[in-house]
Amino acid sequence: MKLHERPQGSSVAEEVRIAEAVHTALESYFEMLSGSDPDGLYELVISEVERPLFQCVMYHCGGNQTKAARILGINRGTLRKKLKRYQMN
Repeated sequence: MKLHERPQGSSVAEEVRIAEAVHTALESYFEMLSGSDPDGLYELVISEVERPLFQCVMYHCGGNQTKAARILGINRGTLRKKLKRYQMN
């Protein structure tokens, strides 16, 4: 899938809501820092987004990792590694 293409089954409205939520959260985070520069922002954001993403998808799939990996569009081994990282296994 190309960067500008929507995943099958998603709507522009859903993507905008998620993007806006992330943007709002980041703006709030920077305000709390009062001008200080954060360290490791990328890793912080990724972990904050991945954990609830995996929790929700795993719940939706009834714990079926194969189905969850397919929905997420990632390899099952990658999913298992991420679940272990977030102590969700």
